[in-house]
Amino acid sequence: MSLSDFFFERVTDEIRQQMDGVQALTQRLARERLSPDAAACVEGVSEAAASISRLLADSVTLRAAASEGLELSLAPQRVRDIMDEVQARWQKRLSGGVTLLVSYDGDPEAIGVLDAERLTRVFDGFIAQAMGGVRHGAVEATLRATTRGEILHLEGRIRGAGESVATAGPPDILDIENRFGLETAIGIALAYRILGAMDGDLRTERNRGAGETVVFELTVPLAKPEADAEPAEAASARAAHILIVDDNATNRMVAETLCEMFDCTSESVVDGVEAVEAARTGQFDLILMDIKMPRMDGVAASRAIRALPGRVGSVPIIALTANADPEDAAGYIAAGMNGVVEKPMKPETLLRALQEALAEGGAAAAA
Repeated sequence: MSLSDFFFERVTDEIRQQMDGVQALTQRLARERLSPDAAACVEGVSEAAASISRLLADSVTLRAAASEGLELSLAPQRVRDIMDEVQARWQKRLSGGVTLLVSYDGDPEAIGVLDAERLTRVFDGFIAQAMGGVRHGAVEATLRATTRGEILHLEGRIRGAGESVATAGPPDILDIENRFGLETAIGIALAYRILGAMDGDLRTERNRGAGETVVFELTVPLAKPEADAEPAEAASARAAHILIVDDNATNRMVAETLCEMFDCTSESVVDGVEAVEAARTGQFDLILMDIKMPRMDGVAASRAIRALPGRVGSVPIIALTANADPEDAAGYIAAGMNGVVEKPMKPETLLRALQEALAEGGAAAAA
C-alpha cells in the first residue's frame, strides 16, 4: 500500500466515524423536547451529516472500483424489497414540491440472486439526477421483474421531467457536477460502474411531453424460495447490560445509541484499566472493547479479564476497531475475544455480533 493510499484510508475512516457520531448525537437530540427552531437545526445537521456520509462512501467505492474493479456480494433477495428500500432511503431526502413515486411490478415473492445494495445504489444515482431537474412535480422509479425459466429479467425505470445525463458510454462527470453537484455526479458514475459489473444495459427514452426516462436492464439467476423457517428470535433472549470501552467520546455515544436501539442498557469507561475494574463487578452481560486506548489497550484488557475467576472471566467480549483485517482479527480472538466489529459500526453488523456472542455466552454458562 502506498503512502497516499494509507492516508486516504485513514482520513476516510476518521471522517466516517465522526459523521456516524454526529448522526448518533442528532438522533439522541431529536428525542428531546426542542423548540421548532432547534428541531429544524438538528434536522439540518443530521441531513448534512448523512449527505457527507453518502458522498464519502460512494467516493471510496468508486475509487476502489477504478483501481481494483467492483466486487459484487451476491445473495438471494426478494426483489420487491429493493423498492421498499429505495422508498425508505429517499423519504427524508425529499424537499419542496417534488414527489418520488416508487413502484414494483412482478411476482411479489420473486427472489433473485443479486447484490441488492448495489442495485439500490443504481436507483439512487439516477433518482438524484432526476430530482435535480425537477422543481415541482414527480419523479417515478419503477422496477419490473419477469421470470424466464431459471432467469429473472429486471427492468428499472427512472422518469424525470428534465433531460437525462445517461448515455450509452461513460458519463461526463465534470458536466454532471456542473449541472447537478458533486454528490449526484459521483452517484451516477458509481451507477455506471455497478451496471457494468452486473452486465446490465442502459438507455434513455424520450417522455411524452417533457423530460426523459432512464432505463436499465439486467438478468439474474432465479432463486428457489426456502422452506418455511422458524420465526427469527429477538435480538437477545433478555435485555443485555453492556459495558462500552472506548477512549473516544463520539464512539462511545454511537455505541450507546446502538445499544439503546437494541433495547439493551449500557455503561461506558474510557480505557482498559477501567474496563477490568468494571468487569470485576460481574454486572455486565457483554463488553464492547476498543483496541487502541491509553494506559491499557483492548487486547491487554481482554487478557486481564479472561484471567479473572468464575463467570466474570468468561463474559463475552467483542472488539471494536478500524483494523479488522484477518490477521488482526485472529489476534483479537487469540486474546480471548469472541468477535470483531469493524468501525464505523453498522447497526446490522453489531446486532449480529451481539446475538452470536450472547448466545455463545449463554451456552457456556449453561455448560
